[in-house]
Amino acid sequence: MDSAKLTAKDFASPIPVKWCPGCGNFAILNQIQKAMAGMGLPHEKYAVISGIGCSSRFPYYVNTYGFHSIHGRAPAVASGVKLANPDLAVWVVTGDGDGLSIGGNHMMHAIRKNIGLKIVLFNNRIYALTKGQASPTTQPGTRTKTTPAGSLDFPFNPARFAAGLDCTFVARGIDFDLAGNAAILERAAAHKGTVFVEILQKCVPFSDKEFDPLKDPKTKEDNVLRVEHGKPLVFGKDRNKGIVFRGFKPVVAEFPAGKVPAEVAVYDETSAEMAYLISGLAQPEFPVPVGVFKAVEKPAYEELVAGQSGKPEPLASLLAGSDAWEVK
Repeated sequence: MDSAKLTAKDFASPIPVKWCPGCGNFAILNQIQKAMAGMGLPHEKYAVISGIGCSSRFPYYVNTYGFHSIHGRAPAVASGVKLANPDLAVWVVTGDGDGLSIGGNHMMHAIRKNIGLKIVLFNNRIYALTKGQASPTTQPGTRTKTTPAGSLDFPFNPARFAAGLDCTFVARGIDFDLAGNAAILERAAAHKGTVFVEILQKCVPFSDKEFDPLKDPKTKEDNVLRVEHGKPLVFGKDRNKGIVFRGFKPVVAEFPAGKVPAEVAVYDETSAEMAYLISGLAQPEFPVPVGVFKAVEKPAYEELVAGQSGKPEPLASLLAGSDAWEVK
C-alpha cells in the first residue's frame, strides 16, 4: 500500500478496544491515528511504547509496531528504541500515574536529553486501572480510595513540569476538543526532539465530572484559554478578558468586548519564560490554557549520537584499560 495514502482507518488494529464507554481515550486514539496517517510513513516506521494503566493499552489498538512495557518505564524503553532505530517515529503513551509517579525519573531524563520521542500523557487525575486511587495530579480535597478524607498533596502540573525541564515542544489539549487536538498532534508529529503533550481526559467511573466546566457550553469560554502563537491571550464568552504579565506575575484584565488593550500579552511560543508562566495558570483564579505552549528547535539526542566522531572502544579494552585494577 502506498504509505502516502494511508488513512486513520489504516492505523486501526483489529483488536477490540477495551475502554469504558464514554472514556476520553477513544477520542485521543482517533486523533493520534489521524496524526500518524498525516506523517505519510508506512506502518513499519512507527513504534508505540506504553507503560501500565488504561492509557497504556494503546499499542494494541494501533496498526504499528509496539511494546507494552512495565510500570513507568515507557520513556526508557522508547529511548532505546529511538537510539537503535532513529528513523522510526516513536510515540510514547502514558498516564498521569504511570508517567509522573513511578516513571517520573525516566520521563525527566528523556525530556532533558531531547530524545525524539512523541510523549502523549493522558491526564485524568486518578489511578483508573487500579480502581480510583489518588495520582500525582489529583487535585487537593479530592476524595479517593486512598484519600477518603480528601487529598492533601500538592499535585503535579504536567505541562509545567515539561516546560520547567526546557522541553522543546510542550502542549495541552482536552479529550473532547477534536479540532484543537488535531492541530496539536499534527505539529507534534512533525517536531524533532522531545514532544510532551498533556491531554486532559475524563474517566467515567472515577473522574467523570472533573473537567465539566471546560466542556459545558455555558461556562467553557470563561474557563478555557486558547493559546496561539502571535495572538493576544484573550478569553471569555464576550472575548472581554485577557492575560497580562505585570512583572513576572500573570493577572486577568477585563475590558470592553472587541477593545483589547495593548497590555494584554501576545503569545510567543518560542519563549521558554512565557511557556513556563502560561502553563502554570490554573483554576479557579485563571482559565485553563490549551494549545501549543512551546515549540523550539535544538539538536535531538539521536542526531548528536549519530554525529559523534570516533569509533567506540571495544568492551574488552574498556574493562581492562588503564582505569581497571585487580583486587587480590
